[in-house]
Amino acid sequence: MRNQLTKMMYAAALAAVTLGSCSKSDGPGPDTDPVEDDTRWITLTAAFPDENGTAGNGGTLAYAITPENAADPNYEVRIFDAGKGFSLKSKRTARVQASADGKYLYNIQYTGTEGGVFNKYEVSGEGEYIEVGNELNTAVILGTSPRWTKAAEGIGVGVSYGNALDSYTGEAPNYQFQHPKGDIRIANIDLNNTAITNTGSIEIDLGEELESQGYYVWRADVPVLNEAQDKLFIGVGIRRFDLTQTTPVAGRNGSLSWPTTDERDLGTMTYVVDYPSLRNPKIISSTVAKTDNLAYRTMTQYVGTDGHVYQAATSMGNGHQILRISKSTNDYDNSYDFNLNAALGIDDAGIRAFRYIKDGMGVVLYTRGTVEGGFIALVDLNNKTASKITTEYEGEETFATTLGQFQNIGADGDFAYVPVTPSGQDGAIYVINWKTKEVTKGAKLVNSTGSHYIGAY
Repeated sequence: MRNQLTKMMYAAALAAVTLGSCSKSDGPGPDTDPVEDDTRWITLTAAFPDENGTAGNGGTLAYAITPENAADPNYEVRIFDAGKGFSLKSKRTARVQASADGKYLYNIQYTGTEGGVFNKYEVSGEGEYIEVGNELNTAVILGTSPRWTKAAEGIGVGVSYGNALDSYTGEAPNYQFQHPKGDIRIANIDLNNTAITNTGSIEIDLGEELESQGYYVWRADVPVLNEAQDKLFIGVGIRRFDLTQTTPVAGRNGSLSWPTTDERDLGTMTYVVDYPSLRNPKIISSTVAKTDNLAYRTMTQYVGTDGHVYQAATSMGNGHQILRISKSTNDYDNSYDFNLNAALGIDDAGIRAFRYIKDGMGVVLYTRGTVEGGFIALVDLNNKTASKITTEYEGEETFATTLGQFQNIGADGDFAYVPVTPSGQDGAIYVINWKTKEVTKGAKLVNSTGSHYIGAY
């Protein structure tokens, strides 16, 4: 493993770290009198269309309300009204994380000229967000479209997969397959002081046996630190080339690539490296599930109250299991398997988002293969049971579509907060007491054409 980037790149990274000084947002002030600083704000985020009209792909607005507002069905959130929602910096949908107390939002801008730039915001209520600290440019390390998470409180980790070879050599008709290899770049981010504290790179090596069968890494995502904060777990996407084929084919952009196959015998895989050194990479593999450990825009692995890591084995809604990585071995505990299908008595669930809350309890958003719509379940990972949460919007086809861009289920104390909006339709916040299983349909979420709410923090 290359622990550090080249001296030239690392120097460039350091030079690019601070792009600007502290700045106050130009967003509107709150509509009501300011409250005390110890208010626990619930930030809601929503995505709107891009210039081509692609739903939810144009950018992200944020708006903060109190828990009392969130639970009040007479309260309306009008995040899309002029002067209401605060526009987070990002050409496309922002990738948002938050401090556990809700006081800060963190974002790395996604794509565009400012792609890879980290911003930190102090939450002051409603549409009032104050940018604090310096902007931080991670692009020289992670590129302009990095995957990143709050890997532990106060610690961010960004990852990106790249530098892959073409999957073939030669010219027609003498093409030959070659394994693309590639690497995973990593950056540790101090969220409290807005600084990159270390960088690393994993040279992909699945071993001769797996590579000879066509398996390869195509993505890295959802990094999380273990309880001891001495190991970093990085989710990876695994695909497989069809080595029975003899020639590459043209993809959507016209470039050639070796054909792939959906056949997979390989278990869910995760890269593990030492933290904070980012050395000694190791691949661990599950024998329980065969679905990737990665998300699309949502976090899918968390440290539980018991110290184990709980990981939703799902690749963009393809997967129905939650796995466990042992705190004592830092490897998969293959004796553990939470099966959402079995827990709900169905056979077609696909997990789209997962939030571990506390004491083995969590919330899952899922779709179904044979039923239109999107669904919510309260899950008990200790007893391997689940309770479906009924919403009046669950049968809406576009609610399933919006779950593909969902980013975060809010949690504070005994409550989980789930914003539910079909695309372009009004919805509501569902407040779930994970201890009593009581569910409240709370604040009304006023929507806009081609838009939807994508998170609560």
